[in-house]
Amino acid sequence: MRPMRPSAVAAIALVSAVIGAVAVLLIGKAAGLIDAETETVLVPTPETSAGPDGASVEPVATPLTGNGFAPARIYAARAKGVVTVYSFYDDRGREEHAAQGSGFVVSEDGTILTSAHVITTAGPGERSPDGADRVYVAFRDGDRVRAQIVGWDVFDDVGVLRVDPDEHALDPVPLGRSSSVVVGEPVAAMGSPFGNEDSLAVGVVSSNRRSIRALTSDYRVIGAIQTDAPITHGNSGGPLFDARGRVIGINAQINSESGESEGVGFAIPIDAARRSLAQLVASGRVAYGYVGVRTEDLTPSLARHFGYGVEHGAIVANVTDDSPGERAGLRGGKDEVYNGQRVTRGGDVIVAIDGRRVRSADDVVRGVAFRLPGQVARFTVLREGRRLNLQVRLGERPAVPETAR
Repeated sequence: MRPMRPSAVAAIALVSAVIGAVAVLLIGKAAGLIDAETETVLVPTPETSAGPDGASVEPVATPLTGNGFAPARIYAARAKGVVTVYSFYDDRGREEHAAQGSGFVVSEDGTILTSAHVITTAGPGERSPDGADRVYVAFRDGDRVRAQIVGWDVFDDVGVLRVDPDEHALDPVPLGRSSSVVVGEPVAAMGSPFGNEDSLAVGVVSSNRRSIRALTSDYRVIGAIQTDAPITHGNSGGPLFDARGRVIGINAQINSESGESEGVGFAIPIDAARRSLAQLVASGRVAYGYVGVRTEDLTPSLARHFGYGVEHGAIVANVTDDSPGERAGLRGGKDEVYNGQRVTRGGDVIVAIDGRRVRSADDVVRGVAFRLPGQVARFTVLREGRRLNLQVRLGERPAVPETAR
């Protein structure tokens, strides 16, 4: 097995917060699959997720009462459910751990959520990542037990572990809803930064529904929560709590110009992680829907300039050869520069999906976000002044993005 690769540092480097959802995405600028910058919106999932034996993997803990933000209270109530994760890769020929991150217990059967990059060799360009040979989790009392890898989702950077509940007392934490997160609300990040177990950091939600480069694939992580709560090496996989002690995100990475630990922190939205968790517990893998188009926002100024009959929608910039989008008849346009940016003229304008209005490229992703490969979505498009309905049978997202023509 190959050793894990270090995170690449570019002009703006993405730095893993350690060394080292079913979420359905649509390829396109909205999904960031082909030089994209917009995000997927993650739709709510059922309240519970059942494992192969029918047992619930939903936490039994209840939210804290009250409306105030009390970090000491959150810490006292949740610290026992947060763990440190140690991953070993035997071909490295050494005894110390190869990767260290964090995680948190979500059910009494021993299910633990963490980041995929903490427990695998996943990274950009990697088609078939390997899981760690050995994984251990350490609890607040310092006791360490062996964990089994249930599976991982490289697209949303989610990993699932399981420990034997007979080996250590478990204190599951409750999961919240990232769809209800608002900018400015206080949050608490817990984990093991730089190996300092059982640590707490506080801040606020700086923004939500961000689109960020993934640490574990060539795609973008969609709907990320941006926070100023410090997220440093070793925090990856740990929980981001709201004021009532509910997990709203999985601490994931830092956007840094230096390649070091200072910068802007991001967490994977828990709504995405819920879907990944349900799929991984049920089958050990996840499947993402795929259309094969790149889209751009249609704004009022662009609509006036190009003479479109609507002010908002998603312009199809281009379509991947032999993709579901091409087979359905979606058409792209041609590039031109307007108002100092490169935009698309003449492509189909998507205005609705299954009757739900589309106002932006993000909404295109919303229209298929909860669909599985093989399902059909009805796209309503404007083409040369005519309104058309196109049936798109979704494919499955490839491990590495295909190039659109």
